Parts: sequence; structure tokens; C-alpha cells
Amino acid sequence: MEEEKEGMSKRKGLYASKIKRAVHLLFFRRRLKPGVKGWELHRTLGSDYPKVLSLLDDYLEKLDLQVKTVPENEKSPAEKLSLEELDKARFYVTLRGELTPKESRMIGWRIDDLAGLAVTISYIISKKGQASRSEVEKLLSQKLPSWKASVNIDRYIRYGYIQEDERQQLYLDWRTRAEVDQKALVDLLLKSEQPTDTVATLAKKNEATADEENDSVAR
Repeated sequence: MEEEKEGMSKRKGLYASKIKRAVHLLFFRRRLKPGVKGWELHRTLGSDYPKVLSLLDDYLEKLDLQVKTVPENEKSPAEKLSLEELDKARFYVTLRGELTPKESRMIGWRIDDLAGLAVTISYIISKKGQASRSEVEKLLSQKLPSWKASVNIDRYIRYGYIQEDERQQLYLDWRTRAEVDQKALVDLLLKSEQPTDTVATLAKKNEATADEENDSVAR
């Protein structure tokens, strides 16, 4: 009985140590892209690293965070990947829940900027993962100034949500795959008659919120 308890204690200590090392790999950015590849986790933690990440994910749930798996092949369900496929995937720590509009403003995003990002992502998805920059700018310019549409696209590229090739074709980048529930986003926007109506509505809401905050400060 004592040997069994001692064995369990050693296993707990081993996994506690592995979880700590996994946190170091996931949280500390070493390259242009955050997160870590599965093969790096495999090499550092051993072949049971998926279990280590599952334990870490359970702990992070209390903090409204999660370990997100982004497969190399976007069409492969993350929960059904083999160990070989997991080694090729990338892992990130992302927000589990959703930001409130007020929280979004605090991190430097206007509500209409977020709406523009949602429309941009959903439009690229509707075009089977590729759309020309001119098409996206034209779409956003229906409800936003043309200069702002272009600036916003540059910002989405800079932050890793969208990537652009030499032919000015836009694709989804790593951050969209890591942070955005693409199906839920498309379902949400399909409820609107026109995607750009979302931008216009949220732009007005953003202005109204800003006015309320200014009035509060003035008082």
C-alpha cells in the first residue's frame, strides 16, 4: 500500500514538473509566432505530452484560458489527430470565453474594427480560403471610409489574423485558426442580411459608447 502511494506521489510530481515545463514552452514567445509545435513538446516532455496538455487545459479553465490545437491540415479535427499529426500541429494558449465590448476597447480595438475583422474572415471563408485584397476593401468600404478599410486590413495582417501574398490575395493566418471559431462566426453573420450591416451597426454602437464615456468623464 505504501509503495502504491509512493508511486502515485512520484507520478503526480512528474506530471507537475511536465506541466510547468509545458507552460514555459507555451507562454514564452521565442519566434515571430507564439505557441509551440507538437514535435518540440514531444522532444521536451515525452510521448505523453497530449496528456500533459490536457491536465494543463483543465487548470487553465479556472482562468478562462485554454490550450488550443491548430492542426497542420485545417480540415483535420483537432480531437482526432494521431500522435504523428499532433507533432506537426501548433499549440497556443488562448482565451476560452469571449471579450466584452468594453474589454475589447481596453486592449485597443474599436468595436467597428472587430466587426470589420469578422466580415473579412467570413468573406475569405466564403471564398474557400482565398480572396483578393481589392474585393475585401470594396466590401468594407461600403460602410467604412475607403482609407480606413485599407488601414484595417493592414492591421489584421500585422496582428496575424490575415496573410497576404505577392498577388495581393488574402488568406487566413495562424491567429484566426487559433482564436476564432470559424463555424460560429459564419453562422452569426448569416443571420444578418448583409455582412457590412454588422460593421455599420457596431460602428454606431462604438460611437454611442464613446459618447457615454465622455459624458461620464465630463460629469
